[in-house]
Amino acid sequence: MTDQKKAPGPGLASDRTSTGSVGLDNILGGGFDPERLYLLEGRPGTGKTTLALQFLMEGARRGETVLYVALSESEQELRIVAERHGWNLDGVTVFELVPPETTLDPERELTVLHPAEMELSETTRLVIDKITELNPSRVVFDSLSEVRLLAQSPLRYRRQILALKHFFSGRKCTVILLDDLSSSQNDLQLHSIAHGVVLLEQTAIDYGAERRRLRVVKMRGIRFRGGFHDFSIKRGGLEIYPRLVAAEHHKTFPIETTSSGNAALDHLLGGGLERGTNALLIGGAGVGKSSLALTYALATAQRGEHVVIYAFDEGLGTIDARSRALGLPLEDAVASGLLRFQQIDPAEMSPGEFAHLVRKDVEENHARMIVIDSLNGYLNAMPDERFLILQMHELLSYLGQLGVLTIMILAQHGLVGQTQSPLDISYLSDSVLMLRYFEARGVVRRAVSVVKKRSGAHEHTIREYKLGNGPSSDSWLALGLHRPI
Repeated sequence: MTDQKKAPGPGLASDRTSTGSVGLDNILGGGFDPERLYLLEGRPGTGKTTLALQFLMEGARRGETVLYVALSESEQELRIVAERHGWNLDGVTVFELVPPETTLDPERELTVLHPAEMELSETTRLVIDKITELNPSRVVFDSLSEVRLLAQSPLRYRRQILALKHFFSGRKCTVILLDDLSSSQNDLQLHSIAHGVVLLEQTAIDYGAERRRLRVVKMRGIRFRGGFHDFSIKRGGLEIYPRLVAAEHHKTFPIETTSSGNAALDHLLGGGLERGTNALLIGGAGVGKSSLALTYALATAQRGEHVVIYAFDEGLGTIDARSRALGLPLEDAVASGLLRFQQIDPAEMSPGEFAHLVRKDVEENHARMIVIDSLNGYLNAMPDERFLILQMHELLSYLGQLGVLTIMILAQHGLVGQTQSPLDISYLSDSVLMLRYFEARGVVRRAVSVVKKRSGAHEHTIREYKLGNGPSSDSWLALGLHRPI
């Protein structure tokens, strides 16, 4: 995806040094300012080494000389990490200050020593000599925890970091310092020394995969996208999902209504649903919310427009069986590539990654309709309901500004009688369709009504409807709308 945010102030995005991560470059408006010193901090296992290797490999890809100074990991360990990501470190020079565990080479006695056995000044001298020899344009220093142990006092530690900063300031070199936050106290003095600070976090939730997120703490002279950004570690490195800001995205699109393919339903909706709006289908379990959304999706696909249905609750086999029972030509739409199902496991996917998937489908695959089935499943992906509302607001605003029609499904608790919703998102919705059960003459029946439509007039009656594979005078669709109740 292309970044639509331009970085204001001194230095254009073209003058930046790429971080090696498309997502982080997006957050920073193009990357790091070159020839500066940056701090990358986070607890062990958050992905600092992986991101640092991506930074160096990007430089090697551009033909630059790059150096990895390893005080806490051996070169063999780094190459294992690279191999598991499918990388080749041939263009990356690794200066190892950790001794081999199996052999001791007397000829390397002066250059390969464990940091605990060396004086801080000698460690620094070895690093400086190597940098002077190679004259690299990118350097990663891993890690500051070893320097902190050697310094033994906060004052000496700060002076040593300042000395490194002054040394690099005279060279055309962009430096990343890694810190595993092993100190009992936050080394805030490092934040004042570094040109920029990036924090990586890993959080274990009660159930499901761990959640990782990133935050740019500071970045001098660079306007960046603030807040936390979800990311995941996959084969190939860190995949960072910049926080969605709807105001950054907008394009013109025709203001027109879209038909559901069912004349009675269109009449109930006042002609249909408008592009750039969203509709909430709310009702009890089994009342027909997913079936109604599926009919609208199929009608959209038959007009030659791309549709994506994100299924949080049901498997593809269940959806296919329902479409067959209702006589919906689902296979034809899927085979044409105009309708696609994306199975979502909320226990394994962060909200940021989900927003990233939606952006990719809209911007790269040109989806014109998005179905979220259901918000109940999406709610399970969020640790706190308040953040769900905020994130959904940004997502709906983003889709609306790009002219995408969005249909959301929300299941209520209870079947017949009083029902309630697990969350109230109706105020974010442009249209709300209420589907409900009612009992008449000893039979459980279904009714639908439009309770809200911001974009125009609609019918205010409550209509009974039936789901089935029988004939319909309105259209071929399995949804048949009958007389008002």
